[in-house]
Amino acid sequence: MDFATLLRPKTFDEIIGQEHLSSSGAPLRTLCEKGALGHSFFYGPAGCGKTSISRVIANLMKLPFYEFNATSLKIEDLRKVFKQHQNTLQKPLIFIDEVHRLSKNQQEVLLPIMERNEALIIGASTENPFYSLTSAIRSRSMLFEIKAINNEALKNLLNQVIKKYQLSLVQDAQEYLIASSGGDARAMLKLLEFASNLSNEITLETLKSLRPNALQAGSSEAGVHYDLASALIKSIRGSDCDAAIYYLARLIDGGESADFIARRLVILASEDVGNANPQALTLTTSCLTSVSKIGYPEARIILAQAVIYLCASPKSNSAYMAINEALNSLKNGNIMEIPKTIQHNNANYLYPHDFGSYVEQQYLQHPQQFVQLKDIGYEKKMKEWLEAITKGV
Repeated sequence: MDFATLLRPKTFDEIIGQEHLSSSGAPLRTLCEKGALGHSFFYGPAGCGKTSISRVIANLMKLPFYEFNATSLKIEDLRKVFKQHQNTLQKPLIFIDEVHRLSKNQQEVLLPIMERNEALIIGASTENPFYSLTSAIRSRSMLFEIKAINNEALKNLLNQVIKKYQLSLVQDAQEYLIASSGGDARAMLKLLEFASNLSNEITLETLKSLRPNALQAGSSEAGVHYDLASALIKSIRGSDCDAAIYYLARLIDGGESADFIARRLVILASEDVGNANPQALTLTTSCLTSVSKIGYPEARIILAQAVIYLCASPKSNSAYMAINEALNSLKNGNIMEIPKTIQHNNANYLYPHDFGSYVEQQYLQHPQQFVQLKDIGYEKKMKEWLEAITKGV
């Protein structure tokens, strides 16, 4: 039996793990209950409920539901739906998955429909779709983030399935089933479905024979996942190679996704190493690409190399601190006009290369200091160079 289909939520109250959208009083749910929801785009990881939420919206607002995928969407199919509802009082809900893959031509067909509200357009994507949509569509839409489903919500869902279909899972099998699914409810239910087809007595060995490694995130030890990831990052930040390698091994042994670990290392390379060793970002990015193509068991070696390299690198969080300082300044209302000399096509702009790579001119309306370079590693050289050219040395 298809657990994912049988357990698909039909109301907002049945949606799990998205309380910021589905709970009573949440903006999305309130707009739907009032029949006032506008064109919307959902983004979030696979299996977190984007399609299910769209179906719930259609049910609640009593709208005919049409599902498409941007990779195979034909404009003619859209036009048929619009024509079918052209002279009716009931507009359709058009759901488009992988919406970030819509071509400009497809978006141009949607735009007049959106402008005239002849249909409710809802798009879904595993990545933020606003970067690939035209400004005209963005300005007529709302964006909602769908989050990975937390382990507690997955556990509650799993208990419902076990009780409803009278399955038997030992404790370590339940923990692995939840933790290795990486917040993906569909993946959890699919693995359970396959295992239940083998036997009603589901063991950890059975689950691991079907899914040897975790998906996007997870560890076979329930509740330990975030602590292990935190311990790895903090050990690298503290330059303790042995501790970092130990926690890396714990994550790998627990079935953690190589991609998940590599993504954390890329972030750390900028946040904690930064320009003290600029090569750290290059190496960890290469690590992310490599492990995604190679996978375990060899990926463990690539991850270990990156971890040791980061541990042994000089550390600086100046880039992290600088962008946070600038963003906080903007939030506090510090919006400055761009000086005329550096505006587009201004004839009075002084081209630094004509002056030996540096010339003094106004770049900010008022002097500000967001960046504070440190006397660490390569960043020290950067600081010395900037000080030298600005002081005319």
